[in-house]
Amino acid sequence: IDSRSQPLCDVPNIKFGNQPIDGGYLILSEEEKNELLNKEPDTERYVRRYIGSYELINNKLRYCLWLINAEPKELKKFPDFIERLKKVKEFRLNSKRKETRELSITPSLFAFVSHEESDYIIIPSVSSEKRKYIPIGIMSSNAIASNLCLIIPNANVFHFGVLTSIMHMTWVKYVCGRLKSDYRYSGSIVYNNFPWPENPGEKNIKEVEEKAQAVLDVRNEFPDSSLADLYDPLTMPPKLVKAHNQLDKAVDRCYRSQPFVSDMNRMEFLFELYEKYTAGMFQEEKRTGKKKRKGSSVEAEQKNIVN
Repeated sequence: IDSRSQPLCDVPNIKFGNQPIDGGYLILSEEEKNELLNKEPDTERYVRRYIGSYELINNKLRYCLWLINAEPKELKKFPDFIERLKKVKEFRLNSKRKETRELSITPSLFAFVSHEESDYIIIPSVSSEKRKYIPIGIMSSNAIASNLCLIIPNANVFHFGVLTSIMHMTWVKYVCGRLKSDYRYSGSIVYNNFPWPENPGEKNIKEVEEKAQAVLDVRNEFPDSSLADLYDPLTMPPKLVKAHNQLDKAVDRCYRSQPFVSDMNRMEFLFELYEKYTAGMFQEEKRTGKKKRKGSSVEAEQKNIVN
């Protein structure tokens, strides 16, 4: 399995979340956010929820200043903003990296911006291998994902259903990298190489959408429980277990009518499908002597922007 810059199948692109490289001055705790809004209520339109892997899984609240397209005249109304932007500029100027120093000319912006004003699927970059499913979510466009997550803008409930199924998790277990023993999800290796169902049919797609929505609905029945609580093997609610089992069966039927009897059975099927999808690409590489879709320009760009 090679690194691939675009998905193997016709599905939305995956991206890194947004990276501030700001010394922490564009990021707000809940206390700092409340203090700011009490002092300057008009700043609320510039404050958004900020979510990394930890915040997503543990339902912790952090916020950020999101100042894209903010009018300079407006920003100057808020002394707290100006003070924070001065510190961002100073932090970047003091970096040893040329790329980071160059970012000091736009202190009001994150260093790496991937956000689109649409709802999106969010996947934690690192999550515990003890869970049967990676706690994947669907976020509102108002929330800003950090670079510790991967995001899939313009994805739908069907995409969410397949990604949070046992079929995709089997692929993850065999293909993804590890941080110690935890899953380290990669867009270029895991997502972009994943063999999606070949011809799922409208009926099967609709069934996956319904079962995926049922999973989301059951989660919402436990508002005081984090995804860490809900997906802990010891405390996962029976209703959520049942909802996921039904979703797993619906996703399986998108691949074939015959049930899968084991993870190895699933993996053999997925690799056969992968080989089928890539057969033409390998022939083209052999003919031209060029390797297509090698590497990820988005990941390379994101890695290039570090302190």
